[in-house]
Amino acid sequence: MGNPALECRDITVAYGSVMALSGVGIAFEQGKIHAVVGQNGAGKTTFARVAAGLVRPAAGELRINGQHVKTGKVKDARAAGVELVHQSFALPPSFTVAEAMEFGSDRDAAIFTRSALQKRWAPHLKSLDVNVDPKRRVRDLPVETQQGIEIARALVADAKVLILDEPTAVLSPSGIETLFERVLKLRDRGVTVILILHKIREVLAIADTVSVLRGGRLVDGPVACAKIDAKRLAEMIVGPAIAKTLAPGDTDAATGQGAPDAHTANHDTPVDAGLVLDMRGVSTLGDTEGPALRDLSLTIKAGEIVGIAGVEGNGQRTLVRAIANLVDATDGTLSVGGIDVTSAPLARRRAAGLRIIPFERNTEGLSLSSSLWENWSARELLQSPLLRAINPARLKKRCDEALQAWGVHYATTSQKAGSLSGGNAQKVILAREVDADAKLIIAAQPTRGLDIGATAFVWQSLREARERGCGVLLISSDLDELFDISDRVVVMLSGEVAGTFSAPYQIGAVGAAMTGVSQ
Repeated sequence: MGNPALECRDITVAYGSVMALSGVGIAFEQGKIHAVVGQNGAGKTTFARVAAGLVRPAAGELRINGQHVKTGKVKDARAAGVELVHQSFALPPSFTVAEAMEFGSDRDAAIFTRSALQKRWAPHLKSLDVNVDPKRRVRDLPVETQQGIEIARALVADAKVLILDEPTAVLSPSGIETLFERVLKLRDRGVTVILILHKIREVLAIADTVSVLRGGRLVDGPVACAKIDAKRLAEMIVGPAIAKTLAPGDTDAATGQGAPDAHTANHDTPVDAGLVLDMRGVSTLGDTEGPALRDLSLTIKAGEIVGIAGVEGNGQRTLVRAIANLVDATDGTLSVGGIDVTSAPLARRRAAGLRIIPFERNTEGLSLSSSLWENWSARELLQSPLLRAINPARLKKRCDEALQAWGVHYATTSQKAGSLSGGNAQKVILAREVDADAKLIIAAQPTRGLDIGATAFVWQSLREARERGCGVLLISSDLDELFDISDRVVVMLSGEVAGTFSAPYQIGAVGAAMTGVSQ
């Protein structure tokens, strides 16, 4: 092997007392597809950002094609041929495709016309099999097309090393197939592709080599994918301590080992169970959080977990906001726990048994600058009369009891919520929302950003709530998660129900419903 396309030598990155990367040394061969895997918090994204010049490590050296590159300088990394496509797309949604391509280029043009831009960028997009009209607005395009434009934009400067950070996280199954076809063609053109992934199934389907990070350290790699099996790779990702605590099905779901449609029903919802959610023909106004709901009907029984699948941005957030009365409904009826709450405010819906684990724990679920006891007490304060005196000592004591019962690691209930890890922050929300009076629990992306141990804890908590007779609405972009713990899966597309499925799930059928393709 000649000079590696990308080589890291003893890279160390610290954020305060947290070691994001610790002495990582790794070299990637040119013209190959390399996967970097690990659970959330393993250091994958930090590694990608160091390679792209976005993060300057505390120690270590970076080499591109054998040449030393100054770390912490995006301009130097790009000049050396390294491009990074982030998980969160950076395309301006109001721009046309041609305008977005020009916006991301280094060309210094004082004057241009739209027709000239369209003519300039159409051949480049076509050469990369991105079949899109350059005149279309970015916001009107499907997610996989937007991702293709991001990749095309990254390759404008003739990149030699392309890093894709969690590129499959927002794609439908068919979108993942399209991405992999695109990646294979890039490899054939001589581009070295590094994929940051966390699904073993995807790694073994596309990569030539795989490297595993755990706790900021390199466990092994690059290892030829032909020389490693899924079981061994799962053990490397999870680590021996966590592996002993997980059920086989949860290990498979958390690491994407095996086929996602291999899950079979292991829970029977009582036939005579009452409805804890009954939505009939609900339509809403347009919302800043997503498309309007259109004549949407959805039911959940007591003791049932119903999963909501769909490419992100197809009405999942509007659904939650409609159930919580945070967006106006123009038609339809809504009952929670057998009580009609169609016109009721959020406080009355919570009194009927509604509980919400929100999409964004750090902005919607917690006030990071407030204490743990203040965050936990929000539920009681919502349910108390406005003039009722607040007893901090009592609330602190009850908060302490609840957090201990949920296994939260903390020093004192007076510490700020922002000082907790993601897993412990989510446990605080669970301790507040999953109480004895809960009848319907909305869990919106409850494991996003959590490590595998914390993910398994959340899944077990939702299962236990189901066993107590709660109904659970689980919204997730991870089909493995949905298939693992849901009794039914409902697919949303453009604010409507596009299909309902029961175990054993067929990923092809679910994926077709997600994209509106009939089978």
